Amino acid sequence: MDITHITWSALGGILPALVWLVFWLRVDKKRPEPKGKIVATFILGMLATLLVLPVEGFLEHLIGRGSILLVLLWSFAEELFKYIAAFFAGLHTKANNEPIDAIIYLLTAALGFAAMENMLFLLTPIGDGLLLDAIITGNMRFIGASVLHTLSSGTIGVFIALSFYRKREMKKIYIFSGLILATLLHTLFNLLIINKASDNIFGIFVLVWVAVAILLIFFEKAKQLRP
Repeated sequence: MDITHITWSALGGILPALVWLVFWLRVDKKRPEPKGKIVATFILGMLATLLVLPVEGFLEHLIGRGSILLVLLWSFAEELFKYIAAFFAGLHTKANNEPIDAIIYLLTAALGFAAMENMLFLLTPIGDGLLLDAIITGNMRFIGASVLHTLSSGTIGVFIALSFYRKREMKKIYIFSGLILATLLHTLFNLLIINKASDNIFGIFVLVWVAVAILLIFFEKAKQLRP
């Protein structure tokens, strides 16, 4: 594996994530977040991917493969690490000053996470010289896995947005509820992929896209929230 393979893997992982990021930022173009905060959130999201890997390795060693519990805990770990990335980069700062901001920061962290994850997935086929496999892998993850990460983290963002004007204790309940729902969505998607293999892969992705459409509806609702 040389620098050329790593570079192509990085481009294949990061560029599609940036396309999604531009899409979501344009949805909130009237009152955009500071560019520095967006960049920091994206980078911390990428770092979260590397930090969660040893945690997932430990869980696999502890529980063993083939367990639904393992899939659930992996999903929870990823959602938690993405939330932590968004929290330190933007959620706890003064730039988080309206309900819609939480969704933007969670989506940005998720896309950073997906970018690094996609890059790691592409390393093997590109390193083995399997360009076609790399293109197929990249396209499938662009359509499916990257969208799943934005959907699950966006769900947490929606819950935080809905609690924006509520008391501190209620905010904690909303965050926890969002994290649990995001974990369940993530787990469900992963189990469908594992059990159905490639038979109904596009049907599964259609379901994810429908869920994204619902997320967009809540996105617009968050824009209208007032004290």
